[in-house]
Amino acid sequence: MYSEQILLRGHIIDSLILPKAMDTILEQGGDYEIEDLEVGKLKTDKSTAKLLVKSEDYETFNRILDMLTDYGAEVIKDVEEVELIESEKDKTVPSNFYSTSNYNTKIRYNNQWINIDNIEMDCVITVDTENETATCKPLNSIKKGEKIVVGRRGVKVTPPEKARGKNQFEFMNSDASAEKPTRSIIHKVAVEMKEIKDNGGKILVVGGPAIIHTGCAPILADLIREGYVDKIFAGNALATHDIENALYGTSLGVKMETGELVEHGHKHHLSAINTINKAGSIRDAVEQGVLTSGIMYECVKKNAPYVLAGSIRDDGPLPDVITDSQEAQQRMREEVQDVDMVIMIATLLHSVATGNLIPARIKSVCVDISNASVTKLADRGSAQVISIVTDIGSFLPMLEDELHRLE
Repeated sequence: MYSEQILLRGHIIDSLILPKAMDTILEQGGDYEIEDLEVGKLKTDKSTAKLLVKSEDYETFNRILDMLTDYGAEVIKDVEEVELIESEKDKTVPSNFYSTSNYNTKIRYNNQWINIDNIEMDCVITVDTENETATCKPLNSIKKGEKIVVGRRGVKVTPPEKARGKNQFEFMNSDASAEKPTRSIIHKVAVEMKEIKDNGGKILVVGGPAIIHTGCAPILADLIREGYVDKIFAGNALATHDIENALYGTSLGVKMETGELVEHGHKHHLSAINTINKAGSIRDAVEQGVLTSGIMYECVKKNAPYVLAGSIRDDGPLPDVITDSQEAQQRMREEVQDVDMVIMIATLLHSVATGNLIPARIKSVCVDISNASVTKLADRGSAQVISIVTDIGSFLPMLEDELHRLE
């Protein structure tokens, strides 16, 4: 029989961390005994639980301990140093490498706890022993000879805590449903955005082409111009149809003002790409006076960074689109480091990609008319994301209205 004492502490009752940990132990084929439990009485008080985790199978036992680490469990023993093994080849790590979550993570090295500032899920931790720093890296960026954290010894994970009582950004934090009061949820999103901007924070919007198709391009452009949105992640489609709308008043050849299909309008998106190619880039088109309105225009005028990640289905694409997916991922990884809030709108692919890159501390909202799309992020491990099931054509106008009411 293999056994180990673990300690869970914090708001483990309200956050359901304790019952989740106990369920995990049993579901994985182990067993446990609660040796001590202290429940905080006041809203500000934290709770602690000491459990004896047991299993007759060694692999099962270690798998359980690995999973409990994601709940912030600490093995009760003398503090141990992190274990490091050098990579033997580029893009490879030892087989027992530590796989990261998006929760706040520290490692114990040279008698001190080192925080991993750029934490993201599904990566590895490398340690610069000379400078005593640690970094979270994707597998494809690992170089031969880098020191890799292996096992779970000397690793401390702290999941986000749900304090007792009301928390502004934990509203409606349950399964997504179109039946929830959309206006009140959007009001709270607006309040959070206003607070972030008042404190000098940054907000990123991850957008799909439905923003253009539903006639909401002017609204997102307004939010960029007014300083509510600082950065944009998208694909070729959003930028192309935004520029098509700015040049021809259409999106996918449909007149935005009337909803009528324009004769030969099917070529407008290609004409838009051709126009930008002639100018050289989106910025060049703005500076030359070719592009005078729209989302991409406002990004250029406000010096708001944008990352356009391409895909195999793209027409053109625009010259600003990054067609190398790994390069695009790295650019997105760099841009999310100073972001305080992410709003993902009607783009499952880019939302999941962004969700995989951001730490759990970043407030996140996913909006889509499809219930399955907004729950996909939670299924992929982005548990901090608030899901709103609604039409984009309703969401953005209401959001802009709520922001202006708060001014």
